[in-house]
Amino acid sequence: MARLPSVSSAACMTDIESIDFDHDRTERIGVLLVNSGTPDSPHPRDVRSFLRRLLSDPRVVELPRALWLPILHGIILRTRPRRSARKYRQIWTSDGSPLLALSGQLRSALSGTLAQRVLAPTAVELGMLYARPSVPEALARLRTAGAQRLLVLPLFPQVCGATTGAVYDQVSAELASWRWLPELRCIAEYHDHPGYIEALRASVAHHWQKHGRTKRLVMSFHGIPAAYFRRGDPYFCKCQKTARLLADELMLDEDEWCVSFQSRFGPGRWLEPYTSTVLAELPHLGVDSVTVVCPGFAVDCLETLEEIQVENRARFLQGGGRVFQYVPALNASPGHAQFLSELIAQHCQGWTGIGAEHGFARALTSRARSGSR
Repeated sequence: MARLPSVSSAACMTDIESIDFDHDRTERIGVLLVNSGTPDSPHPRDVRSFLRRLLSDPRVVELPRALWLPILHGIILRTRPRRSARKYRQIWTSDGSPLLALSGQLRSALSGTLAQRVLAPTAVELGMLYARPSVPEALARLRTAGAQRLLVLPLFPQVCGATTGAVYDQVSAELASWRWLPELRCIAEYHDHPGYIEALRASVAHHWQKHGRTKRLVMSFHGIPAAYFRRGDPYFCKCQKTARLLADELMLDEDEWCVSFQSRFGPGRWLEPYTSTVLAELPHLGVDSVTVVCPGFAVDCLETLEEIQVENRARFLQGGGRVFQYVPALNASPGHAQFLSELIAQHCQGWTGIGAEHGFARALTSRARSGSR
């Protein structure tokens, strides 16, 4: 029998001691916020790079790779980036991409509210599915910060394979290379959470108080191919429930609100009715004033600032509409940050002294104080 080469204990200890392990650092809860992403600039080159990453994901386009990739690289990435770049230039700000800037502001606001809400050290990072900071980069920062418990929060209220599924894919792929794995929890959705619905209600109500109420509230959600719904994706149903709950909280009658779907891509059938069609037809139905809100977008981006505020505003007014209003996304508003901190706290129960455990501890403290009097 062949003998294994011997290794001296001294050599083994020397090798181990050369590795920089830090077992005594403070454990943290790491919160990973994930959004879709944005080009680095409105230049066609950067838009092309972003679209290549986005449209190459099988979660986004489910066609066979042998069929889709030649179309993507041979046609779409040769024509679409220049048109999309013109649209991005219309919404680009001194802070850069609105989606990236507003997502960063939300991360900062959430860090502050979590410090007051969660009775444990926390670290909050932002990752983008198809841009920087990437999901692997954000996870690396959380690991460096000492996060041994990880909560993943996709900024997509309505669960969908094309978005939430992509988040799960990328997080899993990155963690597959880690040896020291964190305890992991993921928030799949919050489409019907009372705090989310209340934040939406307050946002719409505040807008109407400031600008006046219109005849119709159009709730526009990002669309997906109808085939995804037929194959079992629950996204359509989740959007409908969000809309119904928001309408109930605003005490709207059935003829005062409607649901539509935007951002259709390609010639295939997507979820209907299309926002563009709805807004073009409403003036002919006697509805000459509308308010549009996009509950599926956590922060404003190209799809809300350009597609809704520019393209669809023009379509509605050219069709005979008189008043067009857009309610901004929740963005980094105090109400949004407060709700998300509560959502995170709920999903961190058992990791910290929050929730029921916190209430029990306060009760014991109160009893002790009463007994000392």
